[in-house]
Amino acid sequence: MNPYLIATSSTSDLPSTYLEAHHVPFISYTFTVNDELRQDDCREESRQAMFEGMRRGDDLKTSMINEYEYYEFFKSLVDTGKDVLFVDMSEKMSASFQNSNRAAETIRKEYPNQRFYVMDTRCISGGLGLLVMNLVRLMEAGKSLDEVIEWGENNKLRIAHRFTVDDLNYLKRGGRVSNASALVGSLLNIKPVLYVPDAGTLDVVKKAHGRKAAMMAIRDGILHDLENMDNHGREMLILHADCLNDAQWVRDQVRAAIPEMGEITISSLGVVIGAHTGPGLLTAFYLCGSRQPK
Repeated sequence: MNPYLIATSSTSDLPSTYLEAHHVPFISYTFTVNDELRQDDCREESRQAMFEGMRRGDDLKTSMINEYEYYEFFKSLVDTGKDVLFVDMSEKMSASFQNSNRAAETIRKEYPNQRFYVMDTRCISGGLGLLVMNLVRLMEAGKSLDEVIEWGENNKLRIAHRFTVDDLNYLKRGGRVSNASALVGSLLNIKPVLYVPDAGTLDVVKKAHGRKAAMMAIRDGILHDLENMDNHGREMLILHADCLNDAQWVRDQVRAAIPEMGEITISSLGVVIGAHTGPGLLTAFYLCGSRQPK
């Protein structure tokens, strides 16, 4: 069996401590804070500082990764002599995906004796992170590259993504809602509940009246997804954008309803997704039978 490695991007929203501990190379997206260029380093302290700055009025903009940057990163991977599995955000959520595919095609021509597989994960943020964690776990257990790819392709659409945001104006800037919808939503204290369907897009599935109702909708959706599952020993990732208390509330609610649930990890949302959603975003990611927005 040829040696291989699993690589990802900073938008997996995994903390740098995990990526370093499991030797997962990642390519960093860039962003600007008030026109100052920075790199997404996946560090918790960087994420917290970013959200604190947004609350003070900092203006953040993100950039896609170009083909040359992907090529240079991919070349550094294959120069190790190993085959590569690369997983990034859903194609429908990032124009960078096409750039990564073009760079991968060049790499395959230059390194015909090595495999380079790019997966359209149909996942974003912690959903991508959860996929990475499962793939790495299989790799570390001695599974072949083919076995890891097969598991990923067969199970990526079982990763549920549930979100709510606190400020519709951030979604308005990203084109997710209209100016009128953002204004009316803010006046009526409407908090959208979002979900990633099989297509890998980000869709509004419910409009809750108030933050607490949105959090309860996320909780209810999680319990609905898991109520008929035989094995509750799975893990869950809860990511938050400077709203730790809310993340802890969801964790405690799930734990109370499903005592046999596996590890529930709370960490900060990554910079790139956070720049488009703002402080107050709350997310939950976990394996379920199939994606079924509720």
